[in-house]
Amino acid sequence: MAKGPSRVELEAKHCWERDDQVPGRPEMTRFRQRLRYYQAIWRETNGHPIGSQPIVANANHPGRPMGSRLPLDYARETGANFLTAGAVNAAKARLSIIEPNQSIDHQRIWADLLWSPAMAFNLFGELASNLGRADRAVHAWWPDAPGKVGEIRFAYSPGWLDPAYLNSLRVFDAAIGLERPDGSSGIIGVDIKYHEKTKAETPRPSNMWRYRQVADRSGAFVPRAIDKLNGRNDLAVMWLEHLLLLSMLQHGTSRWSWGLYVVVHPKDNSDVRDACARYGDLLTDHSTFAAMTLEELLEARAFPPRTAVALRERYIPA
Repeated sequence: MAKGPSRVELEAKHCWERDDQVPGRPEMTRFRQRLRYYQAIWRETNGHPIGSQPIVANANHPGRPMGSRLPLDYARETGANFLTAGAVNAAKARLSIIEPNQSIDHQRIWADLLWSPAMAFNLFGELASNLGRADRAVHAWWPDAPGKVGEIRFAYSPGWLDPAYLNSLRVFDAAIGLERPDGSSGIIGVDIKYHEKTKAETPRPSNMWRYRQVADRSGAFVPRAIDKLNGRNDLAVMWLEHLLLLSMLQHGTSRWSWGLYVVVHPKDNSDVRDACARYGDLLTDHSTFAAMTLEELLEARAFPPRTAVALRERYIPA
């Protein structure tokens, strides 16, 4: 991977952030710093003003400039975090809906240039308004996906804290619904990891019974995999989001007869690339799990040419 910007360069663009440093993984530190710096350059090149940390300052937190953010009011007024009209419209539509128990960071979707859930609107928002094009794109990416695309949703959970699913707040950044000839549905749940590093988390102990139940019923895991995943570990989020998809396939309505959980990430994000490989090693049945790089998503020529160019210019440092 290319050498990252120096501290002097990062500070000049208000991009020197302690959180970007990953102890013991210098390639990830360089990767995260490079992406933050690149987003600041993109913002400046396109004439957008600089945002702050926190996104909304107050008396207790007066804020400081952050090069990879936009001012919130400006971002809401202009939709500057989004690359197409379709992405803006999809974001406005989703954020206008409040589902029971939902947990969505509206501020970061509008104003944080590194925020992966915002990236989901840029990747799939335009396709959501043209389902014929979306269907061609989905089958270019996943040729074996059965049925045709019937909808694309964002920040999607089939039921927030609903015990009939996973009894959790986990969501897919984007969810692509498929209409199958037999009247059932298929689902592709997409998790986007852009600037993220892996970090250890602990699955909620009080809900472990449900996690284990869904995992056992799926038959997808090697022996003792669940014992490795039910404590504090850096695959916890991936596991829980995969379980969310599996819980849909197990739902009593039998609505979903096919599903795929996909992690999309830049090829240079070594943390996520390694985590996907390690998670795959815990599966005996890989039919519901896949990983795909952002570069592969763009190389499939599934986007309109202008959108593909805009996505490359925005998210893949030259």
